[in-house]
Amino acid sequence: MTQISIFDYPIDEWTVKQFSANGFCCDKARIALEEKFIKLTSVTDEYNRQSVSFQLSKKDSVHRWLKYKEGFSADLVMKLLKEMGIKEGDTVLDPFMGSGTTSLVCKFNNINSIGFDILPMTKISIKAKDAIMDYDIEELNRMYDAFVNSSTPKNYKGKFNYISITDSAFPDETEKDVVYYTEWINKSDYSKISKNLFVLCIINSLESISYTRKDGQYLAWDSRSRKIIEANKARAARGAKPIDRLNKGDIPTFHTALEYELQNVITDIKSLQNEGDIGNGKIHYEEGSSLLNLPKLDSQIIEGVVTSPPYCNRYDYTRTYALEMNYLGLSSAEITKLRQSLVSCTVENKSKIDFLKEYYASIGKAEDYNRILNIYRSIDALNETREALQIRQDNGEINNKGVLRMVDGYFTDLTFIYAEIYRLLKDGGSIAVVNDNVRYAGEVIPVDFISSEIAEKIGFKVKKIYTLKQKKGNSSQQMAKYGRVALRKSITIWQK
Repeated sequence: MTQISIFDYPIDEWTVKQFSANGFCCDKARIALEEKFIKLTSVTDEYNRQSVSFQLSKKDSVHRWLKYKEGFSADLVMKLLKEMGIKEGDTVLDPFMGSGTTSLVCKFNNINSIGFDILPMTKISIKAKDAIMDYDIEELNRMYDAFVNSSTPKNYKGKFNYISITDSAFPDETEKDVVYYTEWINKSDYSKISKNLFVLCIINSLESISYTRKDGQYLAWDSRSRKIIEANKARAARGAKPIDRLNKGDIPTFHTALEYELQNVITDIKSLQNEGDIGNGKIHYEEGSSLLNLPKLDSQIIEGVVTSPPYCNRYDYTRTYALEMNYLGLSSAEITKLRQSLVSCTVENKSKIDFLKEYYASIGKAEDYNRILNIYRSIDALNETREALQIRQDNGEINNKGVLRMVDGYFTDLTFIYAEIYRLLKDGGSIAVVNDNVRYAGEVIPVDFISSEIAEKIGFKVKKIYTLKQKKGNSSQQMAKYGRVALRKSITIWQK
């Protein structure tokens, strides 16, 4: 991979001069951190916002089987594996597995992988992708033909078991189709892996056939949905303006969407099976939180890590993927519980400090807990950030006190995860982390450099920090009040 020198671009454009808008709060520690790590930072056009997002994977065979907005591309993973010197037979970890891009790239390159994720779609996705060479093409064709030549009985009365956040997500006929064909595939005599693949295709179709669209922190709703229609009736009764935010245009039928998905996956499987040897890396996946699973693994068992943790941006994955989780049978209470298991990235996340203390004590690692917590508390720039946010909140500039708790919890959780990764890595092993810097109430939080400082305190050597040429923007509200500050999107590489 070609490294781009910071002198190829005016690095000043990517350097934050003032972390606190209008000098309102102290930012000396953040400035000092900026001066320290900017020396290791390269502005690169080798990576771009497509490669560090899911955009390229939409076109990649197999990786497109599960639409996952927060994922990164196979091309990025391949470049980072090469950058870190990962070779055949090595083992790579992704503690935030998502759609499984890291593990699948590893599999194709005879590299073993370990992964964790709390979202239930990941399990279905990994099972489907790991079985590429095991599918019976004749069976898949029979399943496809049977589906194409069937229809939901006219007198079918099945209902989707909506929860409040997903209520009325589908047009009426689509709702019946989703329920009927889920029953249809579950009652069929097809193999388990073919049934799983069919369900994955349904999951990958849900957004397109619904009145919903994933939109940052929430689900956006089409104005034609019953939810919005009823809300607008209530608004009209009290003289309020109607909600008119989204029209998705023509919404495909269930059959149209699922035929498209099935055609794609069957074509991909045929092509890969015809190639023969696609790689035999072993994928070890467990559903659950990395905070709980990493401490239970043996030390020095991996050579590398490629991951992208949830960003510190208030996005709630349990809301944006609520329809998929509801389809898989999760109740509102179960989704709420799952939300608290996330790395703290939403304003609703509660502190995990007491929980982690009890958990580490229960597995005989109380000393590790104290050591890791002390590392977290020793980061001057982080302490300064927390103080600045508290000042902004006291001044009435933060409209949700959960922001402070989220930022505190976010770096707490990641400190524990990075400390465990250090223990799991063999000497000389590396970790690559994709992340975004953020800004709240005029206070810039340099996530890339704070995380690198945490990594150094843990014991890592910060090798490189790649920053994308394309800078991240600010919200219109922040720019109007505090002015614009370019925020970096970075890939940090640390070595044990």
